[in-house]
Amino acid sequence: MGMTVGTEAEEGAMMAEINTTPLVDVMLVLLIIFLITVPVVIQVVPVQLPKVSSVPTTTKPENVPLSVDANCDIYWGLTRLEGPEALRERGGAYLLAEVEKQKARGAKIELPEAHIRADAGTEYRCVGGTIFALQRAGYQKIGFISEPARGSPAG
Repeated sequence: MGMTVGTEAEEGAMMAEINTTPLVDVMLVLLIIFLITVPVVIQVVPVQLPKVSSVPTTTKPENVPLSVDANCDIYWGLTRLEGPEALRERGGAYLLAEVEKQKARGAKIELPEAHIRADAGTEYRCVGGTIFALQRAGYQKIGFISEPARGSPAG
């Protein structure tokens, strides 16, 4: 810190310089307080987020193609179903028929998959209800069909 001592004639004159030292001191103190408090304020639960990958689906004839539109209507192929309960009944009957067909052939029993295509404007409850109905019907593999992002290797 430097200090200028003037002559006696200048003592009554106003000082034209601004002393910025206190301002810098205050800013450094605020910066230190900010650096100390930010990690304390931001609290995040450490989780491992999933990595996104796209795998082309292999469509087998026995897989169940389902669609859910923005109005919560469920379609089995092109046939509109009357709700999740109708899906559970039809899905369960189809699953039993496929298992019986595979038993009759003497093949290893492989359960069909359900592939859901949902409209982008569909509410989560509609898709969740569809999944729940399929689980109650006995389906163990449920997949989602989506459109790959532009510029991705799959698109």
